[in-house]
Amino acid sequence: MKKLDLKKDLKELYSPSAKEPELIRVPKFQYFMIDGAGDPNSSLEFQEAVQALYAASYTLKFMVKKDKAIDYPVMPLEGLWWADDADAFLAGNKDEWKWTLMIMQPKIITKSIAARAVKLAMERKELSALDKLRFEVFEEGLSAQIMHIGPYAAEGPTIVRLHAFAGERNLGLRGKHHEIYLSDPRKAKPEKMKTIVRQPVLKNKS
Repeated sequence: MKKLDLKKDLKELYSPSAKEPELIRVPKFQYFMIDGAGDPNSSLEFQEAVQALYAASYTLKFMVKKDKAIDYPVMPLEGLWWADDADAFLAGNKDEWKWTLMIMQPKIITKSIAARAVKLAMERKELSALDKLRFEVFEEGLSAQIMHIGPYAAEGPTIVRLHAFAGERNLGLRGKHHEIYLSDPRKAKPEKMKTIVRQPVLKNKS
């Protein structure tokens, strides 16, 4: 049985310091993705999207383990966040938030293999959101990131630090606010939860 460990191989992307932001370059990766909108704390659509992503990802994992004798851990849930009105996002008007939830998949996975896994997951579980999943390549490029320790609702100061870090280096913000959820909120104490906060950046013209 061949084993893959994406978290270990991509340690520099998935274990940033909580003390200081850092600059990284994120290459192309492939993901199961699903889009939605609304308050993640109360939206049924959000809950169903999370369930669908994990159902497809675990079905894929065990399918590959059986068919190809390759085992790997399922990667953490990630989210891209934005709003049509940037002020609504920064002000925390969650009903106006839009999001793309996603889980990274290994390079060995092809579109056809991913499609088979989604079909199999649909046969096993009645999750309507599985119909909305897509398998897509996403390249983030130059980004700033930091580890946030604590509840999601307390991320504000961490985000401010990250944006200030970029500004001090004459870097502009681009793309969507990105979070990577390393802790299970059902098990971890809120004050100990770990979330990577990432922001794509670009070099401003002098």
